[in-house]
Amino acid sequence: MEERIKSLEDQINSFLITSKDDLEQYRLQFISKKGVVGLLFDELKSLTPDQKKLVGKSLNELKKLSEEKFKSAQDILDSAGSEKSIDLDLTLPVTPNKTGSLHPLNLTRYRIIEIFERLGFNVEDGPEIEDDWHNFTALNFPENHPAREMQDTFFVERPVRLESMPGEQSGGNSDMLLRTHTSNVQIRLMKDRKPPFRAIMPGRVYRNEAISARAHCFFHQVEGLYVDKNVGFSDLKQTLYHFAKEMFGKETKIRLRPSFFPFTEPSAEIDISCLICHGKGCNVCKYSGWVEIAGSGMVHPNVLRNCGIDPEEYTGFAFGMGIERITMLRYSINDLRLFSENDLRFLKQFKQVI
Repeated sequence: MEERIKSLEDQINSFLITSKDDLEQYRLQFISKKGVVGLLFDELKSLTPDQKKLVGKSLNELKKLSEEKFKSAQDILDSAGSEKSIDLDLTLPVTPNKTGSLHPLNLTRYRIIEIFERLGFNVEDGPEIEDDWHNFTALNFPENHPAREMQDTFFVERPVRLESMPGEQSGGNSDMLLRTHTSNVQIRLMKDRKPPFRAIMPGRVYRNEAISARAHCFFHQVEGLYVDKNVGFSDLKQTLYHFAKEMFGKETKIRLRPSFFPFTEPSAEIDISCLICHGKGCNVCKYSGWVEIAGSGMVHPNVLRNCGIDPEEYTGFAFGMGIERITMLRYSINDLRLFSENDLRFLKQFKQVI
């Protein structure tokens, strides 16, 4: 009987119901008292108690299956509001499910993380709403530095309290802001842990800038930090040299130009050979053959002291780059705004699927 039940189950599943006539034929064959399922229940009465126990469960499941299919088909036909057959073209191919793809910024971010993790860098994260000390003061920004002015930074005002909380300024003024770089994560790392450490800090940052093809009020950065004994500028150069080769190809050249940042000394800006013209000169590289990708330098002794690290014992290097800039070079994209407009025509060009 088990084999007959299995055979009837296959018949029920394969029975095609596209009209009221099909539904009635199905009912007579499987649902009615004189149908095949009902006849099996009649035969069940003649079995021994042990046999009934084995077969009864399967037979009840078969009855439930037949009734559920009948009810489902009946609801579909009733909703159609017609006694005519439902027009189904069974020869049509199945509509393919369109899979999504990763955002180009995420693709670049994951690639950057992959490269630096192979060099022993951990991934760290921190708050996007930060206080002045972690965002500016601890990083050796003088009080009158232009980056502290309102045209560069989005400050956050807290509501006036009748009684100030411990450590909070009285009144409505606040030193809270939307972080302008992910260097705040470097400060938190150096304050909370003891060297040596090696980490990168990808994340979103905010600056009060006019939105254009080359600038936005929010964007994404990844910064790196390595602090240990006897860390030198050559370590920084070799790290960035390896990154450029891995990210942009073996033929990529790199150069470092002297620069100034309050939190590093000496400081350097990093250029790579233009990926468009391969160093010959074009409008992307302004006919110089080089494109800037990041800033870097040796961690300033004052920054180490502010975080409780002895600069006589430890040294370190830091670097920071915009993920949007790397992505634009990687995929030859000429407008920064495309990354935040959510235009599917643009996004679906990136083939790496979720």
